Amino acid sequence: MAIWNQEYETMERDDLRQLQLERLQATLNRCYKSVAFYRKKFDEMGISPDDIQCLDDLGKLPFTVKDDLRKAYPYGMFAVPLREIVRIHSSSGTTGHPTVVGYTRNDLAHWSELCARFMTAVGITRDDVIQIAFGYGLFTGAFGLHQGAELIGASVIPTSVGNTKRQILIMRDYKTSALVCTPSYSLTIAETMEDSGVDPKSTNLKVGLFGSEPWSEKMREEIESRLYIKATDNYGLSEIIGPGVSGECLERSGLHISEDHFLAEIIDPETGAARPPGEEGELVITTLTKEGLPLLRYRTRDITRLDCEPCKCGRTTARMERVRRRSDDMLIVRGVNVYPQQVEHTLLSVEGAMPHYLIIVDRVGSMDQMEVWVEVSEVIFQDEMSKLNALQRKIESELASSLGISAKVKLVEPRTLERSEGKVKRVIDKRKSE
Repeated sequence: MAIWNQEYETMERDDLRQLQLERLQATLNRCYKSVAFYRKKFDEMGISPDDIQCLDDLGKLPFTVKDDLRKAYPYGMFAVPLREIVRIHSSSGTTGHPTVVGYTRNDLAHWSELCARFMTAVGITRDDVIQIAFGYGLFTGAFGLHQGAELIGASVIPTSVGNTKRQILIMRDYKTSALVCTPSYSLTIAETMEDSGVDPKSTNLKVGLFGSEPWSEKMREEIESRLYIKATDNYGLSEIIGPGVSGECLERSGLHISEDHFLAEIIDPETGAARPPGEEGELVITTLTKEGLPLLRYRTRDITRLDCEPCKCGRTTARMERVRRRSDDMLIVRGVNVYPQQVEHTLLSVEGAMPHYLIIVDRVGSMDQMEVWVEVSEVIFQDEMSKLNALQRKIESELASSLGISAKVKLVEPRTLERSEGKVKRVIDKRKSE
């Protein structure tokens, strides 16, 4: 099984921890010297970079959260002068100031290498044709994968998002072998193929590299059965670097973290206390090589767990479990914690339900109400009313069992719910507007 960087991806863990410590100490000095936010935090806490003598001292450092980056808008968290920043990306800023990310030339070189690692891990070689259906703009997703594919020597088709029929035409004519997009958009492509009478087996597709949104094993099975590909997961955050923090190998037993560049922790999302490998909690990341925007103990809000045992593929880096939920996309409905991914997992276990749904939460009087709109297949939607009613009751029963609360289910015909070429919108919480 091919490995892009044998030295770092198969390093003995004692040697890796020593490398992490050396790079952490260099990062701490950079942050204290060049980032006013961290210098103030350290001074307030009465600590200095010299106080961190081993990796176990990491808990002495402050957390960084997304709001810290928003408050520093646009360049307040940069650790180098703007003249050394050669690329700027940012978030959409739909919840206030966007988070702005700057890259030096070294940062971009590292980013390309990190993406080349996980792309190689799922079998991408210079013989592949990569179709990237992420947006090319301030969003980081497309660029990292584009750079990684070019570093490998693969052919890149930067189709960007939109015009699904044209995506399929290019896919067939240009002999695309690897598809890069969100998992939900891959299902939109599969659906459009079916509507257009295109047999997925007639394409050269062999693998999908999907990220940017949580998705379940059930959705993976759905994608693979409809596109006849191997669906793989990769993970990243714009604030950290973009895609390239971790990615699956062909064993698909967790996402390998590039630990020579990122120091990963798992904490209790409520208390902030550290949790040991194997226990579920919130992923916290410290960058070890970033020059433009180094971040210390960044709270990702993604819930996962770590496995530090070597993988069958030969890599020794820690693996993170696939992220299926976040600590901050949780809905509290009538006192019960509800995650959209729980709903998705339940729906996909019911025959006849499609992988397209919308959760609507509202408050009637003093009582929370939850309604789930579910697309069903054309055959079922046109079936007898009694069968539709039976399916609706079955889904309501399954949701009540898995969530612990009742939810009204509305069955809708195919193509009713809005499709997304980026991150799909799964929840409308009308209570937030009160």
